[in-house]
Amino acid sequence: MPNALSQPVSSHSLSGFAATLPGKLALGLAATAVIAAAAHIAIPLWFTPVPFIMTPLAVLGAGLALGPAAGFFTLLAYLAEGALGLPVFSPTGPGGIAQLLGPTGGFLMAYPFVATIAGGLTRAFPARTPRFLAAAIGCTAAVALLFVCGATWLSHIAHLSLHQTWIAAIAPFLPGEAVKVLAASGIYSALVRAKRA
Repeated sequence: MPNALSQPVSSHSLSGFAATLPGKLALGLAATAVIAAAAHIAIPLWFTPVPFIMTPLAVLGAGLALGPAAGFFTLLAYLAEGALGLPVFSPTGPGGIAQLLGPTGGFLMAYPFVATIAGGLTRAFPARTPRFLAAAIGCTAAVALLFVCGATWLSHIAHLSLHQTWIAAIAPFLPGEAVKVLAASGIYSALVRAKRA
């Protein structure tokens, strides 16, 4: 008689574990680790405190993969980790509370809502809507909120004019964020197709 421990773990049992509270906590912690890794892929710019960074792609991915509620709380946990001094934020900033309250704090504090909008709006579309299209719309709305929050905060902290804010917090980042929206949407739609297959 075969030992139960020697049996391969089925995808069904893995998805069943993910539905449990320990499974959700494990997925959330894993997501914060991915987001932290993405935050360390950052290129500082000489004319703005806002770096080119991969974090928004990971935040969109968390919202799409985990859904609006779990995505929100996962990003809250990420911010809490950073506030406690763990090295999860971009190394271009001071870290900890100082980074949350610094020039890029508006972007950071928007992350839970970005994940919520990406996951929630995508799921709000009818099932017949192509998943790539639904995700692209959801992620675009989420990134728009990210820009509004980040730019408004930076403008307030640094006392910038509208034109200065546009240059420092929005214009240079639009092409990169468009690529991240397309990448997150493509990955999400591919995973949905694979799950259905």
